[in-house]
Amino acid sequence: MGLQERDAGAVGVTTRIGQAVLLHHGGDREEARGRFLGLWQEIGADGDAFHRCALAHYLADTQDDPADELAWDLRALSAAEELMEAVRSLYPSLHLNVAADYAKLGCPEAARSHLHRARRAAQDLPADSYGTRVREEIRELEAGLEP
Repeated sequence: MGLQERDAGAVGVTTRIGQAVLLHHGGDREEARGRFLGLWQEIGADGDAFHRCALAHYLADTQDDPADELAWDLRALSAAEELMEAVRSLYPSLHLNVAADYAKLGCPEAARSHLHRARRAAQDLPADSYGTRVREEIRELEAGLEP
């Protein structure tokens, strides 16, 4: 599947979630629940974490049984934690990029501040190729900023 097809599919899921939310808010709880469940089956329990989080969150609101509502809310929370972990792994690189930008603009103190944040965030990265590369780039930029 190409990037455009995947992006179109993601937009399609997001749009269909929104449509089901409108049904639910309009009072058609059963139809909304059915659509949410159909989408859940489509994306699967291992599908995109954002979609799982949104679907489970909204599905919880359509449940009659409090135990079922809890189960869906727990699924939403679990997916949200996956999202947070994914975003957290970007912080070292994001701070490194900002530091490099400040260095290019001749603002070494601002660059050092973001390098400090990048270094601290990089401690949580695994010792894989991405983590190793980010840590090396942090060291290289730090060396380039030394007086």
